[in-house]
Amino acid sequence: MRSQAMAVHRQTSKMALYLVWTLMGFSLCAPPVDLDLAAYDLENYDDSNTWELNTYGNTYHYDDLPEEVGTLAPPPAVTQPPAIVPPEDYVEEVTLPPRPTKSPVPSTLDFHDPGLFGPDTGLGMPSCLLCVCISGSVYCDDSDLTQIPPLPKETTHFYARFNKITEIRATDFSNLNQLKRIDLSENQISKVNKDAFRSLLQLQDLMLADNNIQALPELPSTLKHIDVRNNQLRSSGLHAEAFKEMKELQFLYLSNNKLDYIPVSLPDSLRVLHLQNNNIQSISQDTFCNTHDINYIRKALEDIRLDGNPVDINLYAQAYVCLPRLPIGTPV
Repeated sequence: MRSQAMAVHRQTSKMALYLVWTLMGFSLCAPPVDLDLAAYDLENYDDSNTWELNTYGNTYHYDDLPEEVGTLAPPPAVTQPPAIVPPEDYVEEVTLPPRPTKSPVPSTLDFHDPGLFGPDTGLGMPSCLLCVCISGSVYCDDSDLTQIPPLPKETTHFYARFNKITEIRATDFSNLNQLKRIDLSENQISKVNKDAFRSLLQLQDLMLADNNIQALPELPSTLKHIDVRNNQLRSSGLHAEAFKEMKELQFLYLSNNKLDYIPVSLPDSLRVLHLQNNNIQSISQDTFCNTHDINYIRKALEDIRLDGNPVDINLYAQAYVCLPRLPIGTPV
């Protein structure tokens, strides 16, 4: 019985000691009070009057605490400078750059000095920017040209089709000693200077189809291909025996013009002769053949077109005896 009482006493002592430590913890945060330390010894630990918790004052209720809400200070006000309002009679002075004293470039196509992209055209760009230059060939097709532009001296082939060129001047092809082909088809050319082609000693192809040409100047004897179709060319506009000295001429296209007769003294090298849709009314015996040599045969000429002319080709059988093939014509 005594041992059980001692065990209860030890257990009670531990609880009293735990309670003392707990009260000491509350004393750190509770408001100060007057405590009688002698009342809390082990002799009176079970005295209920000793543990009067209300002596520690009122307990804290955290929900009743006033809340402090922090607010940010407003940003400092930025004071804008006052707008500057010019007076009503204010006039701003502007200094303009001085005007160039150089006279403007006239819109002509005159040759001066060659440059990196060919000679200057007088239109603000050289020939090889206005046109296309590739290995001696100059392409100016459909470029809205009204004159032939200056060409590089090394030009060998010149194409300016589908433009509005009206004239071929004496200086257009001067100093172009390597020029072999000129193609000015489908322009508005009505005038060709008498010296336009004189200096072109290597010219082989001359293409002037679909223009308004009435007369041809003296042509180089080196020509192999001449195309003057669809013009206004008259027999009076051709030099006498204009093609006689052209020993290498092979193709001669003169259709759709106003020729009155077939050009005479055609070279033996000629292979194609087109004269359809002209005003040819007769054919002489020596037009194709040599009346002084009955054994003469024109072997190369295989394509003669006379259709669309007011001539009956059946009436001139003797004019074809030296030909390998008869001309094509329209019997009247």
